[in-house]
Amino acid sequence: MPCGRGSTIAARRDQNFSLVPPDDDDHNCGWKAYAKAQDAKLAAMMARLEELERRAAGHKSEKRKSSKLPPAAPPAKPSPEATATKRTAEAELRNAHLDVEVTDLRVPDDARRCPSCERSLRPVGEGKVSSVIEYVRPHFRKRIFRRETLSCRCGHMVTAPAPDRIGEKTRYAPSFVAHLVVSKCNDSIPQYRLEKSYRQIGIPIARSTMCDLFHRAADELRPLYNAALALVPASADVHADETSIRQQDLERRAYLWDFVTPEVIVYRYAPSRSGETAKQVLGDSTGRLVVDQFTGYNAVTKPGKRLRAGCLAHARRKLFEQREHPETREALDLIGSIYAVENDAKVAGIVGTSEHLTPKDAISTALRRALAMGATSPSFLRATLRSRSRHPQSPAQLSRARALPSIRHHRARQQHRRSRPPSRRTRQKEFSLRRE
Repeated sequence: MPCGRGSTIAARRDQNFSLVPPDDDDHNCGWKAYAKAQDAKLAAMMARLEELERRAAGHKSEKRKSSKLPPAAPPAKPSPEATATKRTAEAELRNAHLDVEVTDLRVPDDARRCPSCERSLRPVGEGKVSSVIEYVRPHFRKRIFRRETLSCRCGHMVTAPAPDRIGEKTRYAPSFVAHLVVSKCNDSIPQYRLEKSYRQIGIPIARSTMCDLFHRAADELRPLYNAALALVPASADVHADETSIRQQDLERRAYLWDFVTPEVIVYRYAPSRSGETAKQVLGDSTGRLVVDQFTGYNAVTKPGKRLRAGCLAHARRKLFEQREHPETREALDLIGSIYAVENDAKVAGIVGTSEHLTPKDAISTALRRALAMGATSPSFLRATLRSRSRHPQSPAQLSRARALPSIRHHRARQQHRRSRPPSRRTRQKEFSLRRE
């Protein structure tokens, strides 16, 4: 739009300075506090926007570009004896699961006589053996059971019992239902792909039919699921987590909870992320519970119940997000050393032994010491507080946080409320005092 005669642009009177008063300004009024509060709010929103952009379009890998750790040693080449043993074991496993079909191949008629003496050739042993492994296209088989029926002249009749079925008047055998469950849950093949593959081999099966069979299998396997679920609270060490999933006819997301023990992995569906799920599964059991900072597990980690153990991967993620600060490098290197010890223990087969726990405990002690020293660093503490609170912290708040690192969120919110602009009545009172 062109500038008019009375435009401030033509007069070069546009404002080119910040509305926020400088820190060295000695006067104190309500508008100064209001401007600083708005500036802090804008800074918090910009930091939040940068965090969302990083999560949406940023590099999600937590792999470090450089590390003080030495490069990983190349894997050792297996010995010829180990290679031969491995191949023999694989061949035995393969032959145990193959259906063997023997086909006799005759020598052609024009080659059954000796070309020198014209005599007929005689068989030598059982002949030479050549084998190939063929792929047989999956197929369905229909089995018809003829049930014998007996009768007496007096009118009494008896019939052989019918074969076992997974449901009343179901024409699909348990083997097919087991194939559906394994394909969907273990192989992650959705039902629409199964429907397409069955149609390709000439057996059309509707997805609604497969869904009904899947639910019937769940009813049949419920006693086994309850037995596995009962093993979770009885275990001393439990790992737990929850994952959101989309569900039809549900506006918000549902959640799939997983509980991992050394013996089993149990999943539990819940329409919400409420802590009632963890309370129903773990109850008043004791032991250790490895989880993140989600408050839904607070009900089962109270005194007298399970001891809450932190996840090292989640702790490393928080340090990795602040990797530009030099205080985090030593901690990341120590965490990498713990991962190296775990990997070496798995390769050597000494997990849980003293040879595994001794170096791990030594590195863990050094890691706790490094984290305790880094927690008092001003730059690292400032970055940590900014990631924990929506509003930037003032220097006074940072000084108090150094003395008390476990600052609570509600205190930060209260301090922010105190910096709100004064009310209209307060401004009028200040104005009247100035006039007097």
